[in-house]
Amino acid sequence: MNNPAIILADEPTGNLDSKSGGEVINILQRLNQEEGRTIIMVTHDQSLLAATSRHIQILDGRILADIRGRYEQAN
Repeated sequence: MNNPAIILADEPTGNLDSKSGGEVINILQRLNQEEGRTIIMVTHDQSLLAATSRHIQILDGRILADIRGRYEQAN
């Protein structure tokens, strides 16, 4: 309970202002990068893709995309 290997985060920034949301994402990134914890995050906020090393896009129960590597949004 106090030191989980996997963290499930369902819309972790959903009801937060942008500053607080950024702090939550920074904490999740640190837990992943420095402590090796797996973070499974569900979100509708596509701006959070830049904070991930892998994302899986699901629609109607089907996997549409499984992308590894840093996400770079087209300008």
